[in-house]
Amino acid sequence: MIYDIVLKAIFAGVSVLTEYLSVHVLTCLIPALFIAGAISVFLKKESVLKYLGPKTKKYISYGVASISGAILTVCSCTILPLFASIKKKGAGLGPAITFLFSGPAINITAIIYTTQILGFKIGLTRGILAISMSIVIGFIMNLIFQKEVVEKDSTFSDIVSKGGKSKFITLSFFTLLVCILIVNGLSLLPLVKYSIFLILLVLLIILLKWKFSKEELKNWFSETWNITKLIIPYLLIGVFIAGLIGFLLPKEIVQNYLGGNSLLSNFVASVFGAFMYFATLTEVPIVSELMKLGMGNGPALALLLSGPSLSLPSMLVIRKVLGTKKTISYVSLVIIFSTIAGFIYGMFVR
Repeated sequence: MIYDIVLKAIFAGVSVLTEYLSVHVLTCLIPALFIAGAISVFLKKESVLKYLGPKTKKYISYGVASISGAILTVCSCTILPLFASIKKKGAGLGPAITFLFSGPAINITAIIYTTQILGFKIGLTRGILAISMSIVIGFIMNLIFQKEVVEKDSTFSDIVSKGGKSKFITLSFFTLLVCILIVNGLSLLPLVKYSIFLILLVLLIILLKWKFSKEELKNWFSETWNITKLIIPYLLIGVFIAGLIGFLLPKEIVQNYLGGNSLLSNFVASVFGAFMYFATLTEVPIVSELMKLGMGNGPALALLLSGPSLSLPSMLVIRKVLGTKKTISYVSLVIIFSTIAGFIYGMFVR
């Protein structure tokens, strides 16, 4: 009996994994990984970090901090060394907290993946709310602990990289990459789809041959491969676990605690997301399976907002950097705002 259940559960996990590999890898994941690698190589992290200093105007520091995740492409644990570093160098508490939340929350690969798997509405909403919530939470933390002493001898300006491609070349490069990703995901006639894809690919190759050195291309491919090695094993394990959850978790439990759009269901989803550790992208297939079991749209968004930005391991590290009071306040704000955001989203999206 137990043997049959285990066998069926494994088969369910393999089935979900096989479906995922056949449907989403070529059209979504591979192009997204190349974009993530390009971001890591051709957009300088140091140029972002310099704008988080205490002397920077608030609308600039909070604005940069809130969109930094699109450039940094990190998860809830990878963001911690960067967060500790900018805090130590003198970043204000508010921008530092905004950076801490937004870094993993608007990971460009995760947003693209969410849109492809769960739909455009929830993917777009996740991106917009992650940015706005990060700013609000940062402002509130700054107000609560406004007596925070900030070092005045910040050296952010000393770590800015020089050189790099012209803005036009960089923009053209990323535009072609994003267009290739979009075309791959569109439902078009095969002839039209592959013709557009081929044109974009030829233009990309011409641009790379014309304006990029072999060393730059080597660094791009190397960084893409590094990100792939970092993400793919955890992602595949996460997809497999999602299949197990879909088979083993009683539908009634999901419907009772995560179904509908009550404040309780959104709160449960937010707390679950905050304390569980999700490696980059793994929250998406898990949410997808939970939604098949009856999870509501609101709780799904709540989990997607709280999950990437927090985990129990990251809380322990944050406590070492900020102390107990600030950590409790930060975690509470993330859970509260994720709950409210999910509840409001669930009211409008059925």
